Amino acid sequence: MAVGGAQKLLLQLASWFHQRGCRVTAAFFYDRDNLAQEWQDRYPFPVLALGRWKKNVSAVFQAWRVLQSLSRLFVLMKKERFSSMLVFTHHSSLLALPLAWLAGIPVRVASHRGRILGLPCWQEHLHAWMINVGLSTALVAVSEQVRQQSVEEGIRPEKIVVIPNGVDQPDIPSERAAAVREGLALQENGFLILSAGRLWAEKGHVHLVNAMPEILRAAPNAILALAGEGALRTELEAQARSLEIAEHVRFLGTRLDVLDWMAAADVFVLPSNSEGMPNALLEAMALGRAVVATRVGGVPEVVKDGQNGLLVPPQNPSALASAILHLLLTPQERQRLGQNARLMIQQNFEIEKMRQQYAALLEPRFHKRCHVQD
Repeated sequence: MAVGGAQKLLLQLASWFHQRGCRVTAAFFYDRDNLAQEWQDRYPFPVLALGRWKKNVSAVFQAWRVLQSLSRLFVLMKKERFSSMLVFTHHSSLLALPLAWLAGIPVRVASHRGRILGLPCWQEHLHAWMINVGLSTALVAVSEQVRQQSVEEGIRPEKIVVIPNGVDQPDIPSERAAAVREGLALQENGFLILSAGRLWAEKGHVHLVNAMPEILRAAPNAILALAGEGALRTELEAQARSLEIAEHVRFLGTRLDVLDWMAAADVFVLPSNSEGMPNALLEAMALGRAVVATRVGGVPEVVKDGQNGLLVPPQNPSALASAILHLLLTPQERQRLGQNARLMIQQNFEIEKMRQQYAALLEPRFHKRCHVQD
């Protein structure tokens, strides 16, 4: 269990299927962020942590923990006799698909949400083999680009179904956005730059922080806010100090009010090195924010450069700075791109369309039970 786009989507879909009368269980192999009780209190269906998360333990202990989780999952599958299972991550696919096949679950749907940097080749090949031989009845790719990645990894094209992520159309009261800016003590001519995502290497925050000195030379009243937690937080904080911009960078941690921050931002930035179909980007665009994003994964399928946002090469702080400054210093351009972004999300990435596509995959064999696995 962790706060991230895949986990958020998992719980949104589980809630929707539960409302349709399906008996749903959401299971996670571990509870990294100690969210089990909070999520169980929030949702009306079982939310299970199959194992405990511990840092800096031996490989033997980790193996034992995984075996315990697999045992609990298999017992759960046999007891509940699920008719469908939807798996959300590569690692969960490697662990859960063989068990689901052995347990006799008829519909077993895996997911590909973008290339994982540093994933061992043997895991990539094993994942493809498991899909191809029928341990999975289908694979969901979250974008056309991810579909192509899947084919390049060796997965047969006929096994792949493209279902882009969808988002609600949020309506954030202006006073909540104003409260965010007031809490930052932003001057009237100040700017808020926001990025939301786990503080991991593949999210590229290091390049965004490196872009800030150039931004501040032209927009000295700008503040960069990073919403999310992760292993690189300490490193990024040290980076901001070494660049002497620490007073202009806010580390927000995990936020339940991240949509308020998006509504308050002048520009939303996605500086990722690798992506599939990022929910945070879709949410910011649905709120009418002007966005700057890197040209990776499925992002160009959402952001059309110069039409509803700006695209830049990955790992390029100078390009990030230039694009961000262009938007900060041209308010009419910010407004135009933001309006176009909102319209595009309404037309192409509405959440109900995504739900119906998943239902078409899962419901032909539903008997009022399903299982959602991270």
